[in-house]
Amino acid sequence: MKGALTVLWLAFLVSIPLWMTNQYILHILIVTGIFIVAAMSLNLLLGYTGQLSLGHVAFFGIGAYASALVSLGFSVQLAPGVTLALAPNPVWCGMLAAIVVSGAFGWFIGRISFKVRGAYFVIVSISFAEVVRLVAVNWVELTQGPMALNNIPPLTLWLPGVGEHAFWKKPANYWLILGVAVVSYVLIRRLVHSRAGRAMIALRENEPLATSVGIDVTRYLVLTTVCSAAMAGAAGALYAHYVRIVDPDVFLFIYTVTMVIMVITGGKGTLAGPIVGGLIFGLLPETLRAAAIPPEAQWIVYGVLMILILYFLPAGIVPAVRQGWQRRRRDPAASPAGP
Repeated sequence: MKGALTVLWLAFLVSIPLWMTNQYILHILIVTGIFIVAAMSLNLLLGYTGQLSLGHVAFFGIGAYASALVSLGFSVQLAPGVTLALAPNPVWCGMLAAIVVSGAFGWFIGRISFKVRGAYFVIVSISFAEVVRLVAVNWVELTQGPMALNNIPPLTLWLPGVGEHAFWKKPANYWLILGVAVVSYVLIRRLVHSRAGRAMIALRENEPLATSVGIDVTRYLVLTTVCSAAMAGAAGALYAHYVRIVDPDVFLFIYTVTMVIMVITGGKGTLAGPIVGGLIFGLLPETLRAAAIPPEAQWIVYGVLMILILYFLPAGIVPAVRQGWQRRRRDPAASPAGP
């Protein structure tokens, strides 16, 4: 039954561009899908190891800039007489660069920051994101600063029987983002149910006990950070090649807050939580705007809904629905009597 519902749900998602005539709504779904992938990557760190990162947008932005720069090419003078230059490369090389560079930064931050915990790690993550933003603003020769990198080429893939296909139109981009989201979900699911995933959950539940049974705390936290950062970098690369322009605003703190809201309201530590939270808080602003609600009132509704969800469903939407379903199955008397 569960497998059939999953297939039907995927079939519905795949069919949306076939009957959706409003291109603006399709654009909103694409952007929401990108941020769902980013929220899934944050959930890997926040939900399964219990480490709150308020600088996760740094990896998203690094992926966006890395992919854009590799695709466009660049030339920057590192020192008198020393110039680093890179010719434009295929877009798929930019995507790989985004994943590798973001993962490398994740390893670096994990190695230097997991000597501390709690509020100290939060401060380190915020500081890292702010430093990266300042670099993007001030290293004009490389990033163009506030003028932004523009004319970024669209994503291009080689398809059997078609050859190279550039993702110019919104339906193609939608299917691409959906495919990346499904692959990300499968990878996270396999990781969570592996030995490393069980070690991550053990660290979240009781770190001293996990350490006492031989789990290497730093190793698994760094591994989680690398995987999380690489996935966030992939989401950033998708964003860059979809909107085709990247500026330092991609590092804004509000994007991290949005990811955290998606994870916590949907249900941290669950596979479906970021997806449910992402759909609600990704589509809600546009729904309120379509209802002609003033901008100030939109933020009030947004905040009130988040507070209500956390008040009545403190564990998140997905855990609450799961517990209700399990309670209903265990107590047949609670279901309505038949005729």
